[in-house]
Amino acid sequence: MIADVLTDAAERMRKALEATKDDFATVRTGRANPALFQKLLVDYYGSPTPLEQLASLQNPEARTIIVTPYDKSALKDIEQALRDMPNLGANPTNDGSIIRVTLPDLTEERRKEYVKVVRGKAEDGKVSVRNIRRKAKDDLDALKSEVGDDEVARAEKELEASTKATVDAIDDALKRKEAELLEI
Repeated sequence: MIADVLTDAAERMRKALEATKDDFATVRTGRANPALFQKLLVDYYGSPTPLEQLASLQNPEARTIIVTPYDKSALKDIEQALRDMPNLGANPTNDGSIIRVTLPDLTEERRKEYVKVVRGKAEDGKVSVRNIRRKAKDDLDALKSEVGDDEVARAEKELEASTKATVDAIDDALKRKEAELLEI
């Protein structure tokens, strides 16, 4: 029972770490990257649809992304979603069959804003990990009467170690992303 609680908590922490890293990928650096549009939803026939399901993304140059819709009727909707995307700062151009998104150079001020955004995303990830730890600790406390205090104490130490390792991994990913954002 204790092993199940610890395994579940470790799996959920791993997923929280991956989600945080995915969030980091949506913050742009000086280079264009299709992962920027990973979480972009397009209003397609009245329902929000991920851009990846509506179009292919290509990266022919360092600061350019070409969006080729599978359905040409979605071109205007995709262009509008790209234009409304926060923190992008690009103006997409439409030639009737593809959308070309050229990302402007990042200023020092903009880079610092992005560092703040990334730090916020990292903090959200850490909060998520702490919430997982709290739930697992509550589950372990509920098992005290069945397995004994010593077993629960040992499991809580394992849980703390797992939590610390996950939070450290988020911090490492944050440091890498900050360095990537601040390099010119």
